[in-house]
Amino acid sequence: MSFCTVVNCMDGRVQLPVITYLMDLFGVDYVDSVTEPGPIRILAEQTNSNTVQSIIDRIRISTEKHGSKTIAVVGHHDCAGNPMPKEVQLEQISKAIDCLSREFPNAEIIGLWVDEEWKVHRL
Repeated sequence: MSFCTVVNCMDGRVQLPVITYLMDLFGVDYVDSVTEPGPIRILAEQTNSNTVQSIIDRIRISTEKHGSKTIAVVGHHDCAGNPMPKEVQLEQISKAIDCLSREFPNAEIIGLWVDEEWKVHRL
């Protein structure tokens, strides 16, 4: 069994497209999902240390217990939890990747954008 990890919005519209994309991209059997409303904002801004730590703890379960070596961080169009324009969200994704890279230096961490047609794009 092989796993990867995704830090994704709780929005149900992005779940299946992202999971399918990651399974195809990395050739994994399963995708462990860590969801929050607007997680890229949470990780980028680092203002809620409890929620940041909760996300990190859940990723750690995936990396340590399931052997995940890849982590995707997702932003998307029409996000209720992070109603920022795409350009701002792309910057947040970059900062979220930096945050997670410090915690998981041996993982491959990528950014994804889900557009208004619910298509997934690797950044």
